[in-house]
Amino acid sequence: MTTLLPNPATLQLRIPATPDHTNTGGDIFGGWIMAQVDIAGSIPAVRRCRGRVVTVAIKHFVFHKPVFAGDMISIYAEISHIGTSSITVDIQVHVERNPEQPETLFVADAQLVYVAVNDQGQPRPVQQLSQ
Repeated sequence: MTTLLPNPATLQLRIPATPDHTNTGGDIFGGWIMAQVDIAGSIPAVRRCRGRVVTVAIKHFVFHKPVFAGDMISIYAEISHIGTSSITVDIQVHVERNPEQPETLFVADAQLVYVAVNDQGQPRPVQQLSQ
């Protein structure tokens, strides 16, 4: 079943899943997908914090469908909450597969928390943006 993709403005990362990323069962290794999600989620966090961030929590991560070699993975990330030094990012993972009869599938979602840090790795306040 084909799903609609989220707002293109929230697209943070597109990457093909290759045979190098498969697990022993032949599907794409979940840990590799989680790493890509972390990278994609950090992009809006770094932009909003205007500097370095570190991942401090995965509030949830749910795989809804398997990902296969040959799938084109699109990861969408959007800030959902800004705290004093933390930023929560909501993430959706979609794949496009079967180029002969293209279909787009929602395969995973996650919510990660990042903390803005200074050069010494200590938490720092997230700058308030002027309106």
